[in-house]
Amino acid sequence: MPFDYAEMTTRNRGFVTEAEQERLREARVFIPGVGGMGGAALTALVRAGVGHFVIADIDIFEVSNLNRQLFCWADTIGRPKAEAARDLALQINPQAHFKVLGAEWTEALDRILPGVTVAINGTDDAAAGAQLYRKARDHGRTLIDAYASPLPSVTVVRPQDPRLEERLGYPTCNIAWTAITRDMAVECLMREIEYVLTHSSSHKYVDLEVAADVASGKRSRFSFSTMVTMAGTLMAEEAIRVILNRPGGADHRGYFLNPHAMRIERPLSPPLAWAKRALVRRFMRKLIG
Repeated sequence: MPFDYAEMTTRNRGFVTEAEQERLREARVFIPGVGGMGGAALTALVRAGVGHFVIADIDIFEVSNLNRQLFCWADTIGRPKAEAARDLALQINPQAHFKVLGAEWTEALDRILPGVTVAINGTDDAAAGAQLYRKARDHGRTLIDAYASPLPSVTVVRPQDPRLEERLGYPTCNIAWTAITRDMAVECLMREIEYVLTHSSSHKYVDLEVAADVASGKRSRFSFSTMVTMAGTLMAEEAIRVILNRPGGADHRGYFLNPHAMRIERPLSPPLAWAKRALVRRFMRKLIG
């Protein structure tokens, strides 16, 4: 049976109007990093009928990606992630348009961002992430992101909002992105983990010995299929909200979805956060040893 966009999206009606569906079809979304959360967001947006994408990734799919990355299959292992993601996404919507980039995307942001509706951060590189945040503000684009958290989370950072590095006090502030060192990147991760532990109940749901190994650089970040896919889907939902100019949704501080306790966890008030942060810092020092 030949592909038909109207038939593909017919069951969207009721959630979106015919005019809104056309806006999704014409929308342009930039996603650097299409592995875990970025890949889940891309999958959801392609199936929602978004018609234009710029995607980028510097990695290839590996066996360890099979546990959570939706475009990682037995026959895509060893292939560049962005190329494999494009090819599989076109199996969903053959009429979608893709521009695929590699490592050069960080140098091309002044060309990419003016031509897209919204950006979704799927990368976990501190330097590249800092550049993406800064350029998104320069070009007046909303950036959707998530924390390095064992609970699904989402943030929506609009052009007027503080950048993540400013809000969490990263050592990268006012440093050229090309001068950001590995030590700075580790400190950024520590500040992010501190924020996550302060403002959510994440510590209740992970193996703290493994977490200590991650924090000390002894092993890679841990990720689980349901958590990653939920976070990517939350990001896609916020992207659709931006495209359709719908009110509500997350702000630049975001929220955590706790599927274990069936609740939303929002950032604490400043007095409570100050008190809990002191406990978290003590806990992290003990955890890392």
